[in-house]
Amino acid sequence: MKFKLINGKIYDPSQKINGEIKNIYIDGDRIVNPTKKEKEKYNTTYDLKNMIVMAGGVDIHSHIAGGNVNNARVLMPEVHKKFTESQLNNRDHLPGKGTRWSTNGTGYRYAEMGFTTVVEPAVLPINSFSVHLELENIPLIDKAGLAVMGNDTFLLDCLNKKKDQDYINNYIAWTLINSKCLGIKVINAGGSESFKRGSREFSLDDTVPSYGVTSRKILNTISKANEQLKIPHPLHVHCNNLGLPGNVKTALDTIDAAEGRKMHLAHVQFYGYDDEGKKGFSSGAVKLTESINKNKNITVDVGQVMFKPTVTISSDILRQFEARKHAFPKKYIISEAEDGGGGIVPYEYKMKNFVNSLQWIIGLELFLLIDDPWRVYLTTDHPNGAPFTSYPKLFRLLMDYNYRMEELTKINKLALDFSFLKQIKRTYNLYEIAIMTRSAPAKLLGLKGYGSLKAGSKADITVYDSNLPIDKMFSSAKFVFKDGENIVKDGRVIKYKESRTHCLKFDYDVSIKKDIQKWFNKNYAFDIDNLSVDTEFFRLNNFKFLNIN
Repeated sequence: MKFKLINGKIYDPSQKINGEIKNIYIDGDRIVNPTKKEKEKYNTTYDLKNMIVMAGGVDIHSHIAGGNVNNARVLMPEVHKKFTESQLNNRDHLPGKGTRWSTNGTGYRYAEMGFTTVVEPAVLPINSFSVHLELENIPLIDKAGLAVMGNDTFLLDCLNKKKDQDYINNYIAWTLINSKCLGIKVINAGGSESFKRGSREFSLDDTVPSYGVTSRKILNTISKANEQLKIPHPLHVHCNNLGLPGNVKTALDTIDAAEGRKMHLAHVQFYGYDDEGKKGFSSGAVKLTESINKNKNITVDVGQVMFKPTVTISSDILRQFEARKHAFPKKYIISEAEDGGGGIVPYEYKMKNFVNSLQWIIGLELFLLIDDPWRVYLTTDHPNGAPFTSYPKLFRLLMDYNYRMEELTKINKLALDFSFLKQIKRTYNLYEIAIMTRSAPAKLLGLKGYGSLKAGSKADITVYDSNLPIDKMFSSAKFVFKDGENIVKDGRVIKYKESRTHCLKFDYDVSIKKDIQKWFNKNYAFDIDNLSVDTEFFRLNNFKFLNIN
C-alpha cells in the first residue's frame, strides 16, 4: 500500500531533523523517496498538522519473556489487578482481550505507547527455546534477546584450563547461534556460580570457587570475544554488587575493566549508590556520570525507579537471595540453573521511604547529568524499577522542570540532603527523547533501518498529539504504523499483527561442538542439540537474521 504523512513535525536524529515540517512517503513496509511524478500515486493521506512524528520506539532492556518472567506471573497474580480497566476496555476485538501482564498484553501496551521494538535482555541459553516461543507470541512489536553468559560452567572450565581466546570465541558463537540471540548479557560474572558454592558476597576481583578465575577475568574475556566476533551490540553488563550502598565504586571499576572496549552497562541507577551520611546511603550519580561522560566507549540504560508496587526479576541469584528479606508481600522464588538461575522478589517503592526516594532521585540525576543522549537510554529495567507502563510519567519528569520540582516536594525530605537533583535545571527536549528512545538504541543494537525515518528504513512510525500534556501524549499514540500498516489509532490497537524476532547469523568453527557435547555428557547427560532453537518449530519468517560475516 502507498500512502503519505503530511504536515507532521518530524523528529529524526538519524537525519538531524529537529522539528521540521516534512512529508513522509510509505510504500509497502518501507519509507521511500519517490520522484515528483511518482508522488501523484500516493492518494491515501494522513494530515498530521500539529502532530509530532518519530520513528517507532526501541526499548533496549525490558524483561518480557522467559522462565523468570513466567515465575513472576505465577508468584504475583495480584500484579494483573494493578491495571486499570481503561487500559483494557478498548480491546474487545483482539485476541486475549482481557490480558494484562501477558504476551498479548505486552505487545498491545507497548504499541499503544508508540514502541515497535523491544529487547528481552536475559535469555538463559538452556531455556532459549521456550523464551522464543513466548517472544513469537507477543504481537505488534519486533523482539530480540540477549544470551546470558558468565556463569556457564563450560566457560569457567575453559578459563580455568587457560583455553585460548579463539576457542572461547567459538563457544560463545555457538551459544549465540543456538539460542538465536542478538547479543551477549553478563550478569554478575561468576557471582551466581559462587553463590551456588556458598558465597554470599562477590566483587569484581573475587575468585569463583573451584575455578580460580576472577569476575574481572570473565568479563574481560567475554568482552574481547564480543569485539572479535564483531557483534554489533556492545557487551551488555549487569555489574557485581547490585543494590548495595557504595556500589558506585563497582560501576567505576567495571568501566575501567572495559579497557577502552565498547561496553553497555545495564540499569545503572542500581549502581549509582554511595555510602556517605548517617544512614550510609547517598547519591553517587555525580561520580558515575563524570566517568561515563569521560569514557566515550561506555553506553548505559538507567533502570529508573518509580513509586509503585512491582516485582523484581533477575538472574543475579546472589543479590536476589539477599533481597528476599525486603520482599513485599512476603514471598519469593530463588531458582538455580546451569548458566545462572533466577530470583523473583516482589517489592513496593514508597515515596516516603528514604532509600526508595534516593533511588528515584539517583535515576533522574543520571539521566540529567550524562551529557550525551546518544549514550544513555530510557528504561525502568521492567519490571524491576517499575513497569514499562511508567514511561509516560518518566518522560514528563525529564522534560518538565516544574513538574519534576513539584514531585520532588512529595518524597522523603532527608533524601534531598544526600543528592543533587534539586540543583539540576536541565530538561530534555523532543529531539533528545527521539535520540534516547529511537535512533540511539537502534544503532547500538545494529538494527539498520530501525529508529529512523530516512528513505529505505522500515515504516515503523509513531505519531503523537502535541496538544496533549507530555505524559498523556506518550501514553496514547495518535497513530502507530508497523511495517507500513496502521496498527494503533487514538491510543487503540486497531489491527492485530504478528511480528518478528531479530538474531545474529555468522560462521564459526563447528568442531567446538564435540568438546561441548563431551562436557554435557559428563555433567548433564543429554544431547546439546536439544538446546538449539530449531526454526522449524516457529512461524515462517519469524526470525530476522542479522548477518555479521
